[in-house]
Amino acid sequence: MTIPDFQQFMLPILRIVKDGEEHKMREVIEKAAEMFNLSHEERTQLLPSGKQYRYENRIGWARTYLKKAGLLSTPSRGLIKITERGKEVLKKNPPKIDTNFLEQFPEYLEFKNYTRETEPEQTSDLTPEEILDGSYQDLRNELAHDLLERVKSCSPEFFERLVIDLLVGMGYGGSRSDAGQRVGKSGDGGIDGIIKEDKLGLDVINVQAKRWQNTVGRPEIQAFVGSLAGNRAKKGVFITTSKFTDNAKDYVSFIQQNVVLIDGEQLTQLMIDHDIGVSEESRYIVKKIDLDYFEDN
Repeated sequence: MTIPDFQQFMLPILRIVKDGEEHKMREVIEKAAEMFNLSHEERTQLLPSGKQYRYENRIGWARTYLKKAGLLSTPSRGLIKITERGKEVLKKNPPKIDTNFLEQFPEYLEFKNYTRETEPEQTSDLTPEEILDGSYQDLRNELAHDLLERVKSCSPEFFERLVIDLLVGMGYGGSRSDAGQRVGKSGDGGIDGIIKEDKLGLDVINVQAKRWQNTVGRPEIQAFVGSLAGNRAKKGVFITTSKFTDNAKDYVSFIQQNVVLIDGEQLTQLMIDHDIGVSEESRYIVKKIDLDYFEDN
């Protein structure tokens, strides 16, 4: 089962609070999930930003639209209550409540006209956060694709510097100069070496990175794992600009050593996260009302 869109939550929310009492939003969220028989996986599915559950975001926007139409009120933080208008709507037993249904109320139309002047009209069942997050993810994926093509075309020397910059940017290897001394060319189109796990050097990590077009298989990973013992390392990171075979992935899941495989797609995502080879073009800050500021009211 997929998570219902935010409009499908409107009528259930009203029914949950139909007794006229104040209800905690957490209570409404839980009851709505039970009504739709949402699984744990569906309830904990995150938006692309990773900062909010998709289900709770949709419940939140359903509440917002009902409030704008005057069917709900929010007497205090985290509480909602059905209004007299909301009760009248339920008495008519509508088969559903959606944005078209809400257009009969002047307060909702005023809200809709206001948002239309400041942002594109919503043309899907996604919430504003989902639309924003989806657009951001599209831009990020396009950037990652272009970034990988650029990395594949760079020189071996540049690739060596890129990997070192990324490892240091992620907090490994100590200083940039220290990491540069410990990681170098391997002579086979990549680099290898040993870096510190932290600035104190309490543990070491074997690193191997290959600027390859071909898929990396189990034999290459086995050879890499064999080198760990010789370097007194229990941990390793194998980076490639291509991909790993399923056999290679299965192999590292059964060995005692802790080995992480980073393919081309993951490499570029890490580069974006840690500002390696990319620069900020624009920034959008989403704000919300500071309820603490208005607490005395």
